[in-house]
Amino acid sequence: MEAYVKIDLHGMTQDQAMKVIDKALDSAGSGTYQLQLIHGFNHGTSLRTMIQDWYRYDERVKRIMPGDNPGVTVLVLKEFY
Repeated sequence: MEAYVKIDLHGMTQDQAMKVIDKALDSAGSGTYQLQLIHGFNHGTSLRTMIQDWYRYDERVKRIMPGDNPGVTVLVLKEFY
């Protein structure tokens, strides 16, 4: 798998997005450092809130940070030094 995986969540419900994110977390290899979750800004804020609330406590996620625009949230799985 790639070091940075982009996942487009546009148009998904929270449940659908969680299934996609969980599958990506489960299949992330040792070379995967980040999941870049593209949820959108105007209609994606409920997904952003869900991601921040739910995955904050997931043991597979080291930290959560904003992406390069407000429509992206990044799950950091391991630090890239």
